[in-house]
Amino acid sequence: MTNLQNIFASPCSEQEIIEMSPLALAFIGDGVHTMHVRDSVIKNGGVVGFHKKSAGQCNAKAQAQKLDRLISSLKPCEQDIVRRARNAKTHNIAKNSDIETYKKATSFEALVGYLYLKGDYDRLNEILKY
Repeated sequence: MTNLQNIFASPCSEQEIIEMSPLALAFIGDGVHTMHVRDSVIKNGGVVGFHKKSAGQCNAKAQAQKLDRLISSLKPCEQDIVRRARNAKTHNIAKNSDIETYKKATSFEALVGYLYLKGDYDRLNEILKY
């Protein structure tokens, strides 16, 4: 598994993160999640078919399902991030996805972005294992 500590960003303060747009958190979280999945695919089977294996986990439906599995185990501050992201106004919708699935996926990505920017790498790795 990738050690996500100190890759690109220095941890941000809780206040800095709260002031960020939930869509900005989702943007960062999407990249972190994708990197985690790709790292896992490469370490567990080489490069043959790696894109197809990764794409199966890095899409709105898969991310929404991950959120559904872990929602009951979220801390109150994590639930707030998920709620803010779900309620954020978006101008896009992922292809092959309905609005509810897309909002859940965005919420999952925002949670990942929040934990990454906060520097809570242990909790981030717990979430990414779901």
